[in-house]
Amino acid sequence: MSEQEVQTAVDAVANGRARVRVDGGRTGIVLDATGLPADERDGLEQAVRRAAAAAGAADIRVAVTAERVRRRLIAVASGKGGVGKSTLAANLAVALARAGGRVGLVDADIYGPSQPRLMAAEGVRPEARDKQLLPVPTPFGLPMLSIGQLVEPGRALAWRGPMAAGALGQLVEADWGATETLVLDLPPGTGDVQLTMVQKYKPAGAVIVSTPQDLALIDARRAIDLFATAGVPIVGVVENMAGYACPHCGEVSDPFGHGGAEAEATRLGVPFLGRVPLDIAIRTASDAGKPPAALDDDRVFAPIAAQVADWLATR
Repeated sequence: MSEQEVQTAVDAVANGRARVRVDGGRTGIVLDATGLPADERDGLEQAVRRAAAAAGAADIRVAVTAERVRRRLIAVASGKGGVGKSTLAANLAVALARAGGRVGLVDADIYGPSQPRLMAAEGVRPEARDKQLLPVPTPFGLPMLSIGQLVEPGRALAWRGPMAAGALGQLVEADWGATETLVLDLPPGTGDVQLTMVQKYKPAGAVIVSTPQDLALIDARRAIDLFATAGVPIVGVVENMAGYACPHCGEVSDPFGHGGAEAEATRLGVPFLGRVPLDIAIRTASDAGKPPAALDDDRVFAPIAAQVADWLATR
């Protein structure tokens, strides 16, 4: 048994991630597990040990190393609640993943977590490894974490700012493996959770969600100002609940107005990413844990996600 023979056997399962050193009767293997989730990391280590043993190695010692993966955070925010921010965040994450991105979803809406329902992950509790949470897989090809998966359903969280900020840290600093982009569904407003996220984790950019009506736009301006003050670029503005098509006669009406968010984006000099209609199909699919962005015929969220992906590519 030679060092080269062991290296060749290990390369067959490690794809260039392992370096072998044979010293006397001891075989040392340095395994690079950068970007691998915990289960793949453990599986690869065991496969490397078996391959080395099959090649005749004895006294096998494996040192697993990993570089810190730098992830980009995209914050989905709004100045007020009830504008469909969580639905937009879920569908944006799904659409980015369907386009080939390595995406994860963080439900940072500490006081009103809704992503477990939107992503068909209710009742699934994340496990922990080495004091890090392990994200929960979803049926849509991306992992997620939510405070709603850590507390009893329906329980009110009466947490002060530092406790909420600490919970956010556990979600963001989980073992996200090879995930490159995290979509953060932030709570509405400009309070402690938003400030902690901006100051400590510095998102690559923020997507602002607003309805067309003037009252929502006032709060959207505050959200934009928060990120601008902190030096976080605005990826763009999405106008939600923009137009309602009657399912009986087909006539389109605008109960919340039309074009307000686009006009505000133009006034502030930030990109306008598109509109999401007030559509009962979106509401019923979301309540059922079936994001419309997961469908092949999605024409609403995919174009918005494409613009976000293009924006990330330029960074």
